[in-house]
Amino acid sequence: MSRIGKSPINVPGGVDVTVADRTVTVKGPKGTLQRDLPGTITLRQDGDTLLVERPDDERQTRAMHGLVRSLVNNMVVGVTDGFTKELEIIGVGYRATAKGPDAIDLALGYSHPIEVKAPEGITFEVPSPNRIAVKGTDKEVVGQVAADIRKLRKPEPYKGKGVRYLGEHVARKAGKSGK
Repeated sequence: MSRIGKSPINVPGGVDVTVADRTVTVKGPKGTLQRDLPGTITLRQDGDTLLVERPDDERQTRAMHGLVRSLVNNMVVGVTDGFTKELEIIGVGYRATAKGPDAIDLALGYSHPIEVKAPEGITFEVPSPNRIAVKGTDKEVVGQVAADIRKLRKPEPYKGKGVRYLGEHVARKAGKSGK
């Protein structure tokens, strides 16, 4: 048995989980998320807990067991608490400005500012000009939006300038050795 897959998912009060025809829908105070279950994995509701079960021990089924449990658990956590990814901007003149909760302007050393619009369900916060917080209920979408912003100007190894995750370590290289 998968150690992750066999652990139950606790459903807090105020969260409604429905399983209908291979589709899981989770409704909570922060929104609604929906996902199709892959393969032959089944989800059973037992009171206020969810159990992820697999029919056999084939390789593909075992691989999906823990994955489905993690995905459903992330849905439950997303509609109750939400997810946040924080980005840090390092560099002279590099900054972010908020244009409402769903758009930001980034000055990243190019000749023009870059406008980033948030997809549905995602909001941006700019607590300071060199910090961006990407918030939402779907963990995958929050991570992808943060990765797309980071991709606009990756941290370079010589001075460390660019957009990085908060707390990310960037390996630095030594520059030229002068005579």
